[in-house]
Amino acid sequence: MARTAAVSPPLRSGAGRPVRLAASAACTDGLRMTTAAFFDWLAARQLTHAQQVERIRFDEMTQWHADPDTGDLRHRSGRFFSVQGLRVRSDFGPVAAWSQPIINQPECGILGIAIREFDGVPHLLMQAKSEPGNINGVQLSPTVQATRSNYTRVHGGSSVPYLDLFRSPEPDRVLADVLQSEQGSWFYRKRNRNMVVEAGPEVEAGEDFCWLTLGQLHTLMRHENLINMDARTVLSCLPDWHAGADAPSADPGRGAALHTDREIRSWLTGRRAEHQISAERLPLTHVPEWHWSPEALSHESGRYFSIVAVHVGSRSREVPAWSQPLLRPHGDGVAALLVQRIGGVPHALMRARVEPGFADGVELGPTVQCTPENYAHLPAAARPPYLDLVLGGRAERTRFDTVLSEEGGRFHHARSRYLIIEVDPGDRIEEGAEFRWVSERQLDELLRYSGHLNVQARTLVAALRALR
Repeated sequence: MARTAAVSPPLRSGAGRPVRLAASAACTDGLRMTTAAFFDWLAARQLTHAQQVERIRFDEMTQWHADPDTGDLRHRSGRFFSVQGLRVRSDFGPVAAWSQPIINQPECGILGIAIREFDGVPHLLMQAKSEPGNINGVQLSPTVQATRSNYTRVHGGSSVPYLDLFRSPEPDRVLADVLQSEQGSWFYRKRNRNMVVEAGPEVEAGEDFCWLTLGQLHTLMRHENLINMDARTVLSCLPDWHAGADAPSADPGRGAALHTDREIRSWLTGRRAEHQISAERLPLTHVPEWHWSPEALSHESGRYFSIVAVHVGSRSREVPAWSQPLLRPHGDGVAALLVQRIGGVPHALMRARVEPGFADGVELGPTVQCTPENYAHLPAAARPPYLDLVLGGRAERTRFDTVLSEEGGRFHHARSRYLIIEVDPGDRIEEGAEFRWVSERQLDELLRYSGHLNVQARTLVAALRALR
């Protein structure tokens, strides 16, 4: 039986919140479903939610068409998303100008996780959800993962369970509520509302949902392609129960962050002001070096990614069958974070990254973020800083190393190898203009606001919290 507010104050109140979230992180086998039972449940969901995903020609897509004037791929409703062209000029990275297709999804979706206490231990309501681009079909997603077109039922399908928890939540039930970006190299200014909302005792887990503790989710984070990208970004926005004071005014015996909060904010603002980037949309038929075939739009070099079309049959989604474009990457990504204790305070080496789809041009990303195959034709000096250190890192220093899927609703079999590598204080890691050591408390503070940490960095923050 769940404890009442008379025994422990509401989780949303903040009173004792870090202690109770820490209790959830320490509970590694759950009170509602053991981890062993979870895998049995997930196997059953995978059978129930099996999808048939078939590559098709662009002209075989139903309700999608190429605009006769621009070639842009659009849904006939004018909703969901479109695939357009983008011309980019940037002073970041080894290539100064290029053109590419990009996904334009201007509407804001909801990514929400409900949290509820059982016997004083917070549990999170997670969903087994299939996506057409998932490498393994079903992955663990937030309670609600829906675009505005989905939850307003433009497709004419069924409603989204638990949506009312997040559409108009009572303010004192909200633990996290922030707009966050997604992949700025593949999406044009896309943002989703990331939310964690406390649920009442009337909220129960439906057939495709389960209550898991933070400790269980931390264990599952190490399983390849299991916790999906949307769940990881919401988990990163949950208040960090570890975060304490590390500002210069803190207890001198504990140490202080290498840079003050003001210095970090000023550095990021400076990078946004100093970097020169322009992103101009252009017709998809006018994107140079990209070539159409009946089944794909691809770069002439064979690198980067392709736009493909698929037909999907599903017994578990809002509609039983549909077709759509997907972005199919060529090669797996690498996203790595270098970490170390400085003055006794944990820090991560963050890079100010320019990506053409970011609304503010620059967000903080991991130390290394790239697809190595895309640099194979370039001179060694053009390789991302620290890439060789990351790929050649010693096993005893690697604290996290897992292949995780990216967004399966828009990308086809997109995945990245996520790493957290601890470096010795004696290692020569120079910050330079693009890098700063940022404390974990400062990362938690930055995650309270939009447009500061990119989606790859947010996955690594969630993984970093799971290590402690």
